[in-house]
Amino acid sequence: MIVGLGNPGDEYLGTRHNVGFEVVEALASELGGLLFEHPRVLEGYTGPRKLTVARDTRRDVLLLEPMTFMNLSGQAVAPVARWAGVAPEDLMIVYDDIDLPFGKLRIRPHGGSGGHNGMRSILECLGTDRFPRMRVGIGRPRTDAARHVLDRFDRREREEMDVVVAEATEALVFWLSEGNLEECMTRFHSRWNEAD
Repeated sequence: MIVGLGNPGDEYLGTRHNVGFEVVEALASELGGLLFEHPRVLEGYTGPRKLTVARDTRRDVLLLEPMTFMNLSGQAVAPVARWAGVAPEDLMIVYDDIDLPFGKLRIRPHGGSGGHNGMRSILECLGTDRFPRMRVGIGRPRTDAARHVLDRFDRREREEMDVVVAEATEALVFWLSEGNLEECMTRFHSRWNEAD
């Protein structure tokens, strides 16, 4: 199960905080044009409905976007993960990170929230930090953090972020096909760091 974090609604489209949504939507397209729908596609699921999901039955993959607003992401993620029987190591959360330089990507096998409210909610609702995550660097704010994450990318940043979203998608496709997080980290971190 791969979860992209963001905020629902047109007013948040293209904002830094919604880059997790952008990555899972690009992944859905890469996996064969999967469409995000309401949870009725999850036969037998009776949990909270504030989410959209894309399902690839050939690969046994769920892609999820919480529609709870960022700070309550765990209220959508945890019930679906439990319903689907997803082991923590088979759950990947994709989200923005102001502590990473703009455009940098990092995958980690586990860890804390790093001050990210969406991740804090997921950690609390799952009751564990032992799941992988992909952080997408949106850079340090020039203004306050709340304003920064809700700002849209400027034209130059947008072009750069489109490349980053494509790279993140490629790494997730590799992880899904190979199932080896350590190999994924080795292969992609070295490539992402070449430009440093």
